[in-house]
Amino acid sequence: MDTTLLLIVLIVVFALAFDFINGFHDTANAIATSVSTRALHPRVAVILAAVMNFAGALTFTGVAQTVTEDIVDPFTISNGMVVVLAALISAIFWNLLTWYFGIPSSSSHALIGSVAGAAIASAGVDAIHFKGFLKIIESLVFSPFIALFLGFIMMRGIGYVFRNFDLVNTNRKFRYCQIFTAALQSFSHGTNDAQKVMGIITIALIVGGYHTTADIPLWVRVAAALAMGIGTSVGGWKIIKTVGGKITKLKPVNGVAADLTSAIIIFGFTALKLPVSTTHVISSAIMGVGAAKRVRGVKWGVAGRIVVTWIITLPMSALIAGLTYWLLSTFVF
Repeated sequence: MDTTLLLIVLIVVFALAFDFINGFHDTANAIATSVSTRALHPRVAVILAAVMNFAGALTFTGVAQTVTEDIVDPFTISNGMVVVLAALISAIFWNLLTWYFGIPSSSSHALIGSVAGAAIASAGVDAIHFKGFLKIIESLVFSPFIALFLGFIMMRGIGYVFRNFDLVNTNRKFRYCQIFTAALQSFSHGTNDAQKVMGIITIALIVGGYHTTADIPLWVRVAAALAMGIGTSVGGWKIIKTVGGKITKLKPVNGVAADLTSAIIIFGFTALKLPVSTTHVISSAIMGVGAAKRVRGVKWGVAGRIVVTWIITLPMSALIAGLTYWLLSTFVF
């Protein structure tokens, strides 16, 4: 097996491993509210999320094309396959590290930061498409603030509409609604998150001469969707515990508001072909919903710990990817 083919095989394996990890790391966020309010049994919630993630991942490709073209130029990047491999190793390492500590970090930030860091280590800052890269960063930065605001408005709106209803009966009915909103949120997660790995694999195929356009091959779409679906079926109980109970105390009505908020935002950015962090969006939506109920009801200390992780993920993953690229290019390839 020649070096080019070996690198492509390694990249596909690591990319699907990243998608598998993303399945139990990020998708846990999508079902955290329905599990914490006992609207769904954990096992049922995980199966539902796995199926809907798979379906969502096969539905759109716009985000994958953005990742393929807008961070670096796959047609000109030097030593591109080693760059991609280093980026994947870095993103996997960061995801596993934050998962181990139960911190809902962003797989999107980790992957995009890692690609940028490895590309800079290979060819300097000129390797980055700054216009496209900044557009992606803007979507990652602004989407949580939109989720926080919309979650607050959504919860206030629902509270106003149902203000004269019996609280116990209303929450019981909203618990049934959570089955739908959990499915919707899992589907929206698949439409955005799985596509990032599709874009990464396509970059490797282009650099290796096995593909000539930014269009995503069907087998890449199916493989990424399957990997995320299987990863989801494993479950991410540490993340579920943090998002579902440690940010604010959730009732079914709050869970529905948070789920609808995050699904609307993720669908919106997917339609714009922009990647967002589902972790950031869902966690911020929960904060907004909690603040609408009672500002002091949000555990801002836990929220602050999450935000700090968000801030450091991009630079840390870029640094790790740069170091990984140097090690691979110096001692292996």
